[in-house]
Amino acid sequence: MLLQKCRDKAAAKRFFKRVLASCPEVPHKIVTDQLRSYPAAKADIPELANIKHIFVKASARLNNRAKNSHQPTREGERRMRGFRDANRTQAFLSSFGPIRQHLALKRHLLRAPLYRKQLAAWHRFTEFTQNPSVF
Repeated sequence: MLLQKCRDKAAAKRFFKRVLASCPEVPHKIVTDQLRSYPAAKADIPELANIKHIFVKASARLNNRAKNSHQPTREGERRMRGFRDANRTQAFLSSFGPIRQHLALKRHLLRAPLYRKQLAAWHRFTEFTQNPSVF
């Protein structure tokens, strides 16, 4: 939900209150990282006083992103880097995707020397289209 490097007691208290307001029932346990502000904020909220608090190491979840980085859903995220607005990004990618399929080299169908030759030709062509003063 809220990802921050550091959170003070007041911010943790606001976070817990927001979570309690959005849930119809009081939770059975709370799982957080090892920031000291969470137990301090939890102690101030009467509804959470007797609830079990479990701490997890932040490093335990670091590998999940690496494992998921090669999945097709993550490739879309990778393409969106550098864009500021998500709607404009989606509009661009929805029109660019089908065009790219026709322009991209079919690497799996080509032998390495032919692929390198075609890639070099493509780089020369795009250099000319981006900078017409080359010719």
